Amino acid sequence: MATTLRSDGTAHTNALGIADWIALVLMIVGAINWGLVGAFNFDLVAAIFGSGTMASRAVYVLVGLGGLWGLTLPMRLAPRAR
Repeated sequence: MATTLRSDGTAHTNALGIADWIALVLMIVGAINWGLVGAFNFDLVAAIFGSGTMASRAVYVLVGLGGLWGLTLPMRLAPRAR
């Protein structure tokens, strides 16, 4: 993670960690899948892993967890005013 100094001399870290990158990739996978479902009624995850299988359910759960983790990104990356 990169640390920068603010004008008041305090440190601020605004880089992404490995969990953040994983969450972003999962959110992109979910967004692409939902885009395909909305535009073409085609569920790519179900096409790859099978509809209702444990593998497809695991992918959906991971995408959901990635989205929840992504909710924290703006709060953690925004500079804090002191």
